Amino acid sequence: MVNHPFADLPTHLLERMRLHSARSYENGRFVLYWMRTAVRTDENPALEVAIRMADQQSVPLLVYQALSQKYEYASDRHHMFMLQGARDVQKQCLQRGISYGFHLATRDDCGSHLTTLSEQATVVVTEEMPVDPSRRELTALASQVATPLICVDTACIVPMRLLTRYYTRAFEFRSATKKLYSERLTRAWPDVNSTVRPFDLSTLPFQPLDLQAADLPELVSCCMIDHSVGPVVDTQGGSIAGYARWVRFLETGIAGYSARRNNALIDGVSRMSPYLHYGMVSPMRLARDAAAVNNEGGKKYLDELLTWRELAYAFCFYRADHDQWSALPEWAQATLLTHTGDSRQELYAWEQLARAQTNDALWNAAQMSLLRQGELHNNVRMTWGKAIVNWTKLPQDALQLMIDLNHRYALDGRDPASFGGLLWCLGQFDRPFEPETKVFGTVRPRPTREHARRLDTQSYRTRVARPRFDPVPRVAVIGAGMSGLCAARTLSDHGVPVIVFDKGRGVGGRMSSRRVEGVDGHVSFDHGAQYFTARDPRFRRYIDSWLQQGIVARWPDSASNPSHKIVSLNHGRVCEKPDTNERFVGSPSMNAVCRHLATDLDVRTQTQVGTIESVEEGICLTDGVGRSLGTFQHVIVSAPAPQAAGLLAKFPKLAQLISKIQMQPCWAVLTTLERPITSDWVGAFIHDSLLTWVARNSTKPHRSVRSNNAEHLVLHAGHKWTQENWDRSADEVAQEMLATFWQDSGIPPQSPLHLAAHLWKFAFPIDPPSERCFFDAESGIVACGDWAGGPRVEGAFLSGMAAAGRILGTLSAKNNTTAPQFTLF
Repeated sequence: MVNHPFADLPTHLLERMRLHSARSYENGRFVLYWMRTAVRTDENPALEVAIRMADQQSVPLLVYQALSQKYEYASDRHHMFMLQGARDVQKQCLQRGISYGFHLATRDDCGSHLTTLSEQATVVVTEEMPVDPSRRELTALASQVATPLICVDTACIVPMRLLTRYYTRAFEFRSATKKLYSERLTRAWPDVNSTVRPFDLSTLPFQPLDLQAADLPELVSCCMIDHSVGPVVDTQGGSIAGYARWVRFLETGIAGYSARRNNALIDGVSRMSPYLHYGMVSPMRLARDAAAVNNEGGKKYLDELLTWRELAYAFCFYRADHDQWSALPEWAQATLLTHTGDSRQELYAWEQLARAQTNDALWNAAQMSLLRQGELHNNVRMTWGKAIVNWTKLPQDALQLMIDLNHRYALDGRDPASFGGLLWCLGQFDRPFEPETKVFGTVRPRPTREHARRLDTQSYRTRVARPRFDPVPRVAVIGAGMSGLCAARTLSDHGVPVIVFDKGRGVGGRMSSRRVEGVDGHVSFDHGAQYFTARDPRFRRYIDSWLQQGIVARWPDSASNPSHKIVSLNHGRVCEKPDTNERFVGSPSMNAVCRHLATDLDVRTQTQVGTIESVEEGICLTDGVGRSLGTFQHVIVSAPAPQAAGLLAKFPKLAQLISKIQMQPCWAVLTTLERPITSDWVGAFIHDSLLTWVARNSTKPHRSVRSNNAEHLVLHAGHKWTQENWDRSADEVAQEMLATFWQDSGIPPQSPLHLAAHLWKFAFPIDPPSERCFFDAESGIVACGDWAGGPRVEGAFLSGMAAAGRILGTLSAKNNTTAPQFTLF
């Protein structure tokens, strides 16, 4: 083996290399190329460094690519795009005789094998990407292994390290890089002639995926990621699709780019940013091709590709705080903070912004482009970003919301160029503008009303809202509880038409509330789900938004009232235990969440679905008396497992799976008392009793109680006692459960002003499966509910999200024509 890893490497590679960890190169069995952000085999400097080093050391080369579930904003959209890119790379590596192993972390296989492989390698080669999660992953690996790590700039024509500093003005950057670009812009990329020794893939610590034969939507569904952000069907990942799009732009778009690029109503831009972000195309090739177009369009495209894109890359490389408020220039920070006291017409929460629910039509259309199409025209993005400053209390909050919305929905999100554009909205890469304006101070304003004068808002909305998939399926959802409504809401937001059927009088399922006329007016009892928690970040971000919107509230709220606490009752003794669980309830009643999700959906209550059967046109639903409810391409069944199995009797594969899931019943009692029973607690778990729970319903936020004296209680019985008393009358059950409560609590009894009981036949699943939903690809039916993946409200929400994801994964693009042919190598 050679002692120096850089021996005999050519200049065009050496200038791109940075030794991240300087250690011994003498041990190891192979060279490891950890592929992350240059998902291509052509003109890939990191791959070429790895090939040459393996040849110098006479050891095999392994290209290792892994897709985690834990990166920020992980979703079906980003996962599918990356898997499609990996599929191309796998095929290209096979053609070139390069050993390639791909690992996908899933619900059942979430281990990482990077450390193990790195410890066995002579050197690890990877890409230089100055943003998270790439930056954070590299730092973590360096702290775990003694193997040398080499970073290679694969993203810029002028390597970031050659600049030695960052720039904040485009004219300064152009001046500083003019000579560097002139030396590199039109230079042909040299071929690699080194020998590649194969790596024995059978020795890998995991089974590498064969992506050529894999069902990619099925793989995505097995990952614990955000299934509410669906794939972009007309932007397929990979070098083949990326270069096909580039060839079309060269042939039909670049000549008029200078004149057409700011018009969001036409196809005037290249739409190459997702492929550049993931390194699926070579920026060197794009720059050479654009330089060869000797007109204003080519020159302007080069200025965007070289100046503005690489200015942002350099800024992120030399400014580790590029995702923080501190990354803004001092003058911008000062002027924005000075104007934090300026009045705002509206303050929007995250969900309102994410779902394009503001009172600004142009902004909503822009956000809809992100939500449905995974992209945002750059000229509109500038206006979109600045508008958010008007809708937050602090400019720091606006920056974080911009980052979240852009990175979550845009395929080119999390890219240095994205950070550059977002920071520009708050004054970076710009200068102060006088006179000062409201909210912005001397940061350049860009009001949506002014943008709307040059961009027809309705035409733009029509353009971004139209489905890019064909055919457009009709979807029926059976059940208007949390899981069914979450699925319906997700599909509708993506432009899929949905009809929701429910046999009840309103939405909510086991999150329903019962309204009773009492001595102090109308009273709403939460007789099903008593509260919910949020342990999963996919659910928690909605909870945080709903808190701001007033749709949910904390309960107990011990921060504002020390007596607001959950205790245990055991034979009349009150036991207080440390409780770190943060609990939430709907406001003003538990079904507020479901009513919110159902807003603007086609929900048909008091409609019981009787049969589901396949017909030539799709899936036909009929009601209990045989009347047709319509024909659909997909049906989501979100009923309790036993009911779902019955409805799916004509689909034995699904029915058999679901019929194995058993659910426990629960008697619930609702009672009104003349006066409060205690001031020491608001809810209690009851032990060694037929009862399991009591809630002082009147202590929950915003419950409609005119009198301060009346007490409203909800009691729940254990499943065993409920099963044994299944067929008793509701009156008898209510009397016995209330009497038991007085006995178990030691509280002096009161005569109830109102007393009723309700039997939940299917309250809690026994040993729920790990799968979030069940999907039959042949029929197009999905089954979901709180019995799949987890019994809580959170579980129901995530199950509905997963069900929607399965349907979004089946959509295909319009005009799916064969891509233009071109040469990769």
